[in-house]
Amino acid sequence: MSHWRIVAVIAPGALASFAALFLGPIPQDPNYHYFADQRVFFEIPHFGDVITNIAFMLAGSIGLAQLLSPGRLSDAFATDRERRAWIVFFLGIMLTGLGSGWYHLQPDNARLFWDRLPMTLTFMALVSVMVSERIDARVGAALLGPLVAVGLASVAWWDYTEQQGQGDLRWYGMVQFYPMVASVLMLLLFRSRYTRDDCYWILIAAYAVAKIAEHFDVELYHLSGWLSGHSLKHVLAALGAWALLIMLRRRSVVASACTKSL
Repeated sequence: MSHWRIVAVIAPGALASFAALFLGPIPQDPNYHYFADQRVFFEIPHFGDVITNIAFMLAGSIGLAQLLSPGRLSDAFATDRERRAWIVFFLGIMLTGLGSGWYHLQPDNARLFWDRLPMTLTFMALVSVMVSERIDARVGAALLGPLVAVGLASVAWWDYTEQQGQGDLRWYGMVQFYPMVASVLMLLLFRSRYTRDDCYWILIAAYAVAKIAEHFDVELYHLSGWLSGHSLKHVLAALGAWALLIMLRRRSVVASACTKSL
């Protein structure tokens, strides 16, 4: 295995962390809690942003049911320990649906904590999965606990600093975006031990478009008249999770798993 490839995966996170030390705290934008969809249906405020979280809850709960059922998805894993990171991943997806739905009923910083906290489970579990499947299964499994702890700590730190009157999103931002950067790099630099690799690209694409939709929340709502950009973000991100569940149901271990030569 070429060590420079591992360095290439680690370097963006290390450099971004180093730069963040000199940036100073990044506060939560007070306008963040204003979303385009202000409709009330069936006594549910912000109806679209709340109800679209069902997609997360379904993907997460079905994924968990599959992973926790004895004998299910037996061809999807070379070893049982690799299943653990996927359990954390889909647990995070399910809890994100619950936390995000709770937040959007009455958006504020206190509820945003419960929206962001479970997302870190998903982000960090994905890194563990990618390392396990592409670099070293034992290392990936060993990283799961520390990665999840770092993710949870990033949200706890943001919440603590908000309560002190000086919110700091630097580390949560790292936890949200670096896993996707690292995943892309590992997809490009290392070959998986499993088939159906294309589904990871569906996840990456869905998440990227979801973030774009989130940015154009108001514009997309005015354009469609019924679906806001933030609601669309929920649907697209959940579709990425569905793609990975389909991948697990259809994939198998390949005969060899050599790293790609560039």
